[in-house]
Amino acid sequence: MTAQSLAPPRAFWIVAALLLIWNLIGDAAYLMQVTMDLDEFAKSDAYTAEQFRMMPQWAWSAYAIGVWGATAGSIALLLRRRMAIWLFVLSLAGIVAQFARVFVMTDLLAVKGPAAAAAFPLLIAAIALFAIWYARGA
Repeated sequence: MTAQSLAPPRAFWIVAALLLIWNLIGDAAYLMQVTMDLDEFAKSDAYTAEQFRMMPQWAWSAYAIGVWGATAGSIALLLRRRMAIWLFVLSLAGIVAQFARVFVMTDLLAVKGPAAAAAFPLLIAAIALFAIWYARGA
């Protein structure tokens, strides 16, 4: 076997790069949310601002594990390291903890409605599951 035959296909690099970009966007969202001026934000969305204000430290930590774990997983995937799988699993655990809090410990579903409240979290979870599946196959 030559080194050329061991190289991953072009599709691998594309998918891995897209996962990294997606996760970097998640990192940016996290950083914006932990540093935002909640009084200013409340002028446009008082409910969400109050939810951020009341969010316990463990939930912020779960959020951080979710986004930063996925970014580390994406980098590990690009480096073709097996640890990518476990970093993506860790990220999914953070995602589940964070969204479990949102859906179980708040009235978000009643306030925003199930479709509006659940669509993006379901997309995030689906991409996290895809990342685990893809890393296992890669």
